[in-house]
Amino acid sequence: MSAALSVLRHLLYRPWLLATLAASASAVLLLVASIGVAMHQMQQSESEQMNAKGERFLERLEQIFGQLREGVDELQAQPLRGCDAAMLGVLQQIGFRYRFVYEAAYVDGNVACSNRIGTRTIKPLRPPDIQGPTYSYWLNTTTEPDDNLAALMLGRGKFVVATSRGHLTDVVDLPPEGSLLVVLDNGTRAVPVLGPPQAWPPSADWPPTSKDALLELPDRLIYRMPTKSPDYQLVLIAPRASLPLKMNGVLWLLFPGSLVLAWSLGWLVLQLVRQRRSMSSELQGALRRGELQVLYQPIFELNSRRCVGAEALVRWRRPDGTLTSPDLFIPLAENTGQIRQITDFVLQRVLEQLGQLLRANRQLYVSINLAACDVMVPRIGRVAARLLALHHVSASQIAFEVTERGLIDVVVARDNLQALRAVGHQVLIDDFGTGYCSLAYLQTLPVDCLKIDKAFIDALGHDAASSGVAPHIIRMAHALQLRVIAEGIEYEDQAMLLNSEGVNYGQGWLFAHPLSARQFVELITRGRRIVPRRIDDEA
Repeated sequence: MSAALSVLRHLLYRPWLLATLAASASAVLLLVASIGVAMHQMQQSESEQMNAKGERFLERLEQIFGQLREGVDELQAQPLRGCDAAMLGVLQQIGFRYRFVYEAAYVDGNVACSNRIGTRTIKPLRPPDIQGPTYSYWLNTTTEPDDNLAALMLGRGKFVVATSRGHLTDVVDLPPEGSLLVVLDNGTRAVPVLGPPQAWPPSADWPPTSKDALLELPDRLIYRMPTKSPDYQLVLIAPRASLPLKMNGVLWLLFPGSLVLAWSLGWLVLQLVRQRRSMSSELQGALRRGELQVLYQPIFELNSRRCVGAEALVRWRRPDGTLTSPDLFIPLAENTGQIRQITDFVLQRVLEQLGQLLRANRQLYVSINLAACDVMVPRIGRVAARLLALHHVSASQIAFEVTERGLIDVVVARDNLQALRAVGHQVLIDDFGTGYCSLAYLQTLPVDCLKIDKAFIDALGHDAASSGVAPHIIRMAHALQLRVIAEGIEYEDQAMLLNSEGVNYGQGWLFAHPLSARQFVELITRGRRIVPRRIDDEA
């Protein structure tokens, strides 16, 4: 007893040690309790999430299958046959009209023509996976990890339409290690369309007698999706999160060791949270201390080589002179909501640095990149209006760039972009071709210009598989009466080829590296092309 009192007295005279022990004991107990509660909630919510995900998948997949059927029915009904210019025009119109039709083709033996590749000789198509009374289906047509290759084809007569792996990936958000399968032959065979192959049948008593859509197994969840077609069924399989269950068993079997493990795990989680918060705090401090800077990538008219504007780029230069890549801090800023501050900062800095230049050159403009959260709310329009009035700059001289993947809710985005255009701003689609938004779908959006991604410019004359993408985008953009800007031009032959294809504007290191505000003002006032040092070399 006296020894216990001595220890207690010792602790009372050292409150920091008592606090440490109390905090440690609380953390361990809370962690163990949290694991138990989390496992209970996880088991309860897994089924609810799988049901909701399965219903959403079915709706989206039926939309894809429906568009493929409508597209091939329209081709079959029209009178043209054979591969000629008129047929190519019809195939291109089908690609225009249906968002999920990535490629439409006419196949006659070993000769095929399509809206993507024109006319060429091919190997005869393999037998279809599903041969229905009206339609033929080809599933999982490629194992290559290329989003621009067909993943699902539907045929009728000599016509074939396909959706790409990228289309499916965009609309079907698979859980980790999950798979979407098409079940054939009265449930005896399953072909994976997305995700890894799965053992089939998934259980010994398959198919189950239960009518419930969700089947819960110890190691996986299986959601059966009824379809409108008798030729196939859709099944979504996702593994259950079994690791916490196994961990819980270890904790109860090895209780003393589990306390140490729980404390270590809590410490690790704490460090990870601190690291993330530290990066977020550093970014907040960088905004406050003025470590972010805006550079300007000039945009030139390809014919005259006259600079017509610039794209504003944000860079983070730390006090020690090192640059933090935008690929690191921009996604973090989007997740934490700090991207709004960065967007406002860029807009304000552009007008502070170039306001006088823009007022003196009314045809000059600067484009600013918007994140998805900027597009989904009308806030940026109000911020721009206030700053433009303060600096006496026209709205037509500030353009906004959005990416295809930033258009999360197209209806909301369309309204907000239309509001920006209504007051005079231009709207540009950046990195066009890297997403899976068809040009027909784009036709419903208030857009002035497409910017072709650098990857397609680099492929011109080199990568046979991709070199035809840029000319295709250019022709379709012209059909929609949209201007085109080519990004990442580095060589004169690229500029000449693009100009011959009808591209009027371009940006890239052939013309100039990203410039500081002073360098950009000098470029405009002197009216000549300069190629300064790389920004990495600037102090």
